[in-house]
Amino acid sequence: MTLPSLADRVWCRLRLDRLAGGRQAGYVIRQDMLAHPDTVRSFRWIRWLLVAETAVGLAAIVIAFVLTHLGQTVPWAVWFRATVVLLITLTLYVFAWRAQLGYYWAYQRIRLFSRVFPIVTLVIAAIPGLYPFWMVVEQILFSVLMVGIGDVLTSDHMRATFPKPVRRAAP
Repeated sequence: MTLPSLADRVWCRLRLDRLAGGRQAGYVIRQDMLAHPDTVRSFRWIRWLLVAETAVGLAAIVIAFVLTHLGQTVPWAVWFRATVVLLITLTLYVFAWRAQLGYYWAYQRIRLFSRVFPIVTLVIAAIPGLYPFWMVVEQILFSVLMVGIGDVLTSDHMRATFPKPVRRAAP
């Protein structure tokens, strides 16, 4: 058994799709759309952008450790931000994984995050004196990568691949 199939079995056994996806948890798109070359290419881009996000987040932590080791004071906001970026990125990996398996809820979540996080990040980066310059640069890079993920997810092909579920009429 491969690691992805084992992870999927554990995820399904714990019913985490129901917890994370709510009433849309069971809505999965057509298999032929998942296998479409443009869909496969889109998820490949998303994975690479998430790897870049991870590298940016790890670089921020490494820089903070190095500066601390050199005797500079690193504000708690930097440590908090660096940790949060890595946790957010891990969450995005999960959403991308579930979306790649066809779960509409996961596609919607990662699409929402890719729209909201860049705005929040840039607003926070604009607060004077909150972060050192290098951390502001890190936040701008994080935002650019998130916008890239959002662009891939909102392409015509991806929106057609993940159509909204039809609402059922109330009985």
